[in-house]
Amino acid sequence: MVNAACSTTGVMWLSLTTTSIELPSEALLPWLVLAFLVVAFVLGSARLKGAFGEFRVKAATGLRLDGQEYRSLHNLTLPTRDGTTQIDHVIVSRFGVFVIETKRMKGWIFGDERSRKWTQSIFGNNYRFQNPLRQNYKHLKAVEELVDLGPRCFHSVVVFVGRCRFKTTMPPNVIKRRQLVRYIRSKTVVLLSDEQVLDAVRILKGSRLSKRASRRHLRNLRRNERDPICPRCGKTMVLRTARRGPHPGSQFWGCSGYPRCRATRDAG
Repeated sequence: MVNAACSTTGVMWLSLTTTSIELPSEALLPWLVLAFLVVAFVLGSARLKGAFGEFRVKAATGLRLDGQEYRSLHNLTLPTRDGTTQIDHVIVSRFGVFVIETKRMKGWIFGDERSRKWTQSIFGNNYRFQNPLRQNYKHLKAVEELVDLGPRCFHSVVVFVGRCRFKTTMPPNVIKRRQLVRYIRSKTVVLLSDEQVLDAVRILKGSRLSKRASRRHLRNLRRNERDPICPRCGKTMVLRTARRGPHPGSQFWGCSGYPRCRATRDAG
């Protein structure tokens, strides 16, 4: 009797379980596929990957550096003489002001301090990108102009986040994420007083632009990548092909105000 009851109960439970699980209808499947593709696209987007890289740096410094000794500011958009600039991280301490640029990249990285462009090699393809030291120099000068301290009080740091490998000898301030805290702690010469640290943090926080201005800065960056702005007169630049000179047939960016403005820019 007991076995029969258990058997009957098991059959009823199995019946309820199987009837409560319904597979998606054919009409719903395309929407599920679309949702999956959207999620995959978002998770694979360069912007989200970059934000995740910045978060990892923020987490590493926040957990491993003494918050009383090292004051951190993240995603800082500041005014400059020619517009705005966005800085990933600024850490202020008695041992100096660390201006940090993050790069999330895979593959092999080739570059040196003086080159205008560096190279990323991945899956047999090479991609050129701006020398991050030059890029971070503008960030450092923006902070330096706001905070009234000598140049020796500032440290420019470039941090690569991701499965990349340096294939050329890099300057000591170009490092991987796991080396960042050690690099910051290696600076042990006291350069700022406690009062100067607090003043620097106050000035940077007070100069920080709004989120709306930050979004406008990012839009301008994306537009500048599509249609560069002439650094001399501010007009849009157009892609041209050299007809003569040392490199005929090569492409370059030329000012749309030519011949009044003859500014050019490398298209590589």
